Amino acid sequence: MKHFTQILAAAAVAMTVSLPAHAETTLTVHYPMPGFFKDVMDTISKKFMEENPDIKIQFANPSATYEEGIQTIMRQAGTAEMPDLTFIGLNRLRMANERDIPVDMGPLIAKDKSMADQGFSDNILKLAQVNGKQVGLAFATSNPIMYYNADLLKAAGGNPDNPPKTWDEVIELGAKIKALGNGVDSIDFRWQGDDWMFSALLFGAGGKMLGEDESSVAFNGPQGQKAMTIIDRMVKEAGMPVFTKAAGEQAFVAGKVGFAFQTTGALRNTVKNVGGKFDLRTAEIPLIDPVNGKLPTGGNAVVILTHDAAKQDAAWKFAKFAAGPYGASVVVPGTGYVPNNELAAKSPEYLGDFYKQNPLFQAGLKQMPRMIPWYAFPGANGVRVTQTIVDNTSRVVDQSATPQEALDDAADDVKRLLPRS
Repeated sequence: MKHFTQILAAAAVAMTVSLPAHAETTLTVHYPMPGFFKDVMDTISKKFMEENPDIKIQFANPSATYEEGIQTIMRQAGTAEMPDLTFIGLNRLRMANERDIPVDMGPLIAKDKSMADQGFSDNILKLAQVNGKQVGLAFATSNPIMYYNADLLKAAGGNPDNPPKTWDEVIELGAKIKALGNGVDSIDFRWQGDDWMFSALLFGAGGKMLGEDESSVAFNGPQGQKAMTIIDRMVKEAGMPVFTKAAGEQAFVAGKVGFAFQTTGALRNTVKNVGGKFDLRTAEIPLIDPVNGKLPTGGNAVVILTHDAAKQDAAWKFAKFAAGPYGASVVVPGTGYVPNNELAAKSPEYLGDFYKQNPLFQAGLKQMPRMIPWYAFPGANGVRVTQTIVDNTSRVVDQSATPQEALDDAADDVKRLLPRS
């Protein structure tokens, strides 16, 4: 009898040990651009689950681009397929908010009362606000930089230690690089996919996309003409080819292109893919107007979608963790994005010494004072508006339209797509 009692007691202990201390909450998380973010997301989620064993993170199928990502979320909104959290391009937060998809983080922040201590300054919080509503927390932020092949610059008579600081210098040196022959090209300007790189030229000239009341087009004014003319000159004077995004990337990392202009967020992948094939350098992107020029802030924000109370608490923990100092300390070295958390940027525990040890990452950091929001077009046609700008930029690159023709046609189409007052 005593032996039987001992067996029962042991079984009771075993059952107690095997039962979880807390009920597990599972969060489904969606994100775009796995080429940039898969390793980052895996690292962040693993660390988060170690610190929060009662919360499990599972990932939905990622979207290839920000545009595909927002379209996926808009289709899934209100259905059982909708994830609990997603990461939305900063220029698409407005579109999501107009459909009332994101959960307002304002009450969560007010309840938290320690956001500043966690590195979330007011300026950082504003990056993911729409009309004063906190629709997300900025997760990865970027600006466009100049990548260059120092070996080709030197071969063409340039000084790799003093790279071009104006577009005139870029185009002139690009033409000399093209003249080297042997299958070498001058420039890869990453205009495909969205309006971000056109924005870099437009904002760099001091221009705007729309007028103050957002009912009139402004990008076809003098600043827009200067911006599109730079693209035209890259083709006519420097011989820039009609690259696809993938072809441009492959040609540059193979050592066959002198300059590449794209997001600093691609830096880690570029470093890895270049390896030791050539001397890779980075520098600040030229501005058409060095005094008044600005740069668009690319990247994304983590957004809570679930309205389930229990899941919302867990989702808020994950959102803060991903956008917080640990998340930033993974995103920056893992991609090339600039830090969007002040604690991460300043603390030696996170990124305090990183930039001293990694000079290629400094170009994006130096440009942070120039960063302004990536413009979000009003209304439900935001993706179509962006594609209109891309399509007309393509016409300049393939020389089927002049800069003025492309701008005027884009402006006419965008006017029809804007909300009617």
